[in-house]
Amino acid sequence: MPRVKKISEVLDILKQKDQIRNIGTIAHVDHGKTTTTDSLLAAAGLLSPTLAGKALALDYLEEEQQRQMTIKAANISLYYEMNGKPYIINMIDTPGHVDFSGRVTRALRAIDGAIVVVDAVEGVMTQTETVVRQALEERVRPVLYINKIDRLIKELRLTPEKIQETLARIVTEVNRLIEMYAEPQYRQKWKISFQDGTVAIGSAKDRWGFTIPQAQKKGIKFSDVMKAFQNNDIEWLRENTPLHEAILEMVINHHPPPHVAQKYRIPKIWKGDINSEVGQAMLNCDENGPTVMIVTDVKVDPQAGVVATGRLFSGTIKEGDTVQIVGRNISRRVQQVAVYMGPNREIVGVLPAGNIPAILGLDEARAGDTLATVDLIPFESMKYVSEPVVTISVEPKHSRDLPKLVDFLNKLSIEDPTLVTTVRPETGEYLISGMGTLHLEIALTWIAKAGIEVVASKPIILYRETVSKKGRVFEGKSPNRHNRIYMQVEPLEEEIIELIRKGELFNEMDRKQIAKILREHGWDADMARSVWHIDPRGNILVDMTKGAQYLQESKALIIAGFQEV
Repeated sequence: MPRVKKISEVLDILKQKDQIRNIGTIAHVDHGKTTTTDSLLAAAGLLSPTLAGKALALDYLEEEQQRQMTIKAANISLYYEMNGKPYIINMIDTPGHVDFSGRVTRALRAIDGAIVVVDAVEGVMTQTETVVRQALEERVRPVLYINKIDRLIKELRLTPEKIQETLARIVTEVNRLIEMYAEPQYRQKWKISFQDGTVAIGSAKDRWGFTIPQAQKKGIKFSDVMKAFQNNDIEWLRENTPLHEAILEMVINHHPPPHVAQKYRIPKIWKGDINSEVGQAMLNCDENGPTVMIVTDVKVDPQAGVVATGRLFSGTIKEGDTVQIVGRNISRRVQQVAVYMGPNREIVGVLPAGNIPAILGLDEARAGDTLATVDLIPFESMKYVSEPVVTISVEPKHSRDLPKLVDFLNKLSIEDPTLVTTVRPETGEYLISGMGTLHLEIALTWIAKAGIEVVASKPIILYRETVSKKGRVFEGKSPNRHNRIYMQVEPLEEEIIELIRKGELFNEMDRKQIAKILREHGWDADMARSVWHIDPRGNILVDMTKGAQYLQESKALIIAGFQEV
């Protein structure tokens, strides 16, 4: 695959915050995200224009090429000039299949804008709604690209009037999602429309597209599109309405640069003191402030080791810096700073705030970790839309491969936190849990490609019990029967669960603040003051004892048991 031709220009512009956009493509599976991305790569000099739409450049894994779908989120830095001014667009192509939604969650933390790709024939689908909701919860601004317009013309043979009705319906449905999931202050501001240029239409396969303002500027009408199809003159559309121009200009005009986006995103994803030095540095995307970065993706390179990629919110990161993994008492020296170009890393040595660096030297770093040069509260944990629900057991065909299998399973869980590997204590079997059968199938494919032959069980679906009503008080005794613990379980209010899920109520908060929030939602004052632990999955442990002695000696064990359940 050809390398980007303008890497030196890329590095110069990475220092200019106004000329940077951090974006991603999100969509339902098979709606054309990666094909759209390829057309953008062709314009940025990475792909030959004749291959765009076919090459799936960011689907660089063999399984992705064969299945025609994105499995891992892939990064690229694009170079584009608009009105004579150069821009860098750091772009992440995310998976559309629900089994890989965890990768979408992690990518959204790194970006400020999302291109929502929708198939003109299928319209807004279930996963479209899921990824739009995820984006809005991270305060990532959406714009819309309606793909596969050619299908409406060639396959369904719709009239221009019917086509316009179909497109208007899709815009209405996406705006309904924004109305439903965006916070009140963004609902109107972030709604999309043809008139303001936040909606583009086109065909990624044929590499043409436009927004209404662009079409008006060029004097092109929809009747010209219909005429091009009637005359089988798609080349005319490509030349006069290139897709990369439509998408990239929409991104530059409507997605914020990092120093603008961070002013409203940081208070959402970081609960520390915004008025502190580090808080102000992140709000202003200050390259001279303390270095603060969140890891959103981890890859294990066979030669280089662990590569941690993420969003740099403040400071400047360079080779030789010592950074700490916040909350884990680990400090490491940065050995290399690079940017990703698809599967390749371009070494840059140093990167300022507002960019998406890939760094070597932090072998213990994991997705969701906060890296910093100062002590601070870590970023909010990333909220996955679902948990692993399908499990298989695996064992090597040849016992000599057991150490190799254990190492490889560890590598898989490092790269994909939603792929959980455990050992069943009773049998010693190795269990792999994933989001679905496809997730596990891909994991088995990777194991096979590593040269490890395994025997896998049939998938087992995990079922979860929940609390439907208040239960009776039950008693538990310690093994020596000297201690008795009484517990009662009851359903938690939906609005409290939603606060926990959105990260507005969490265990690391000041206990007075927790009590205040719970009182505002109807909790008794004594109960609100007695919270011991808040589990991010939506459970709260409360101490309702009165005058119990030696309770503090058992507190840590009780909390550990609560977390285990």
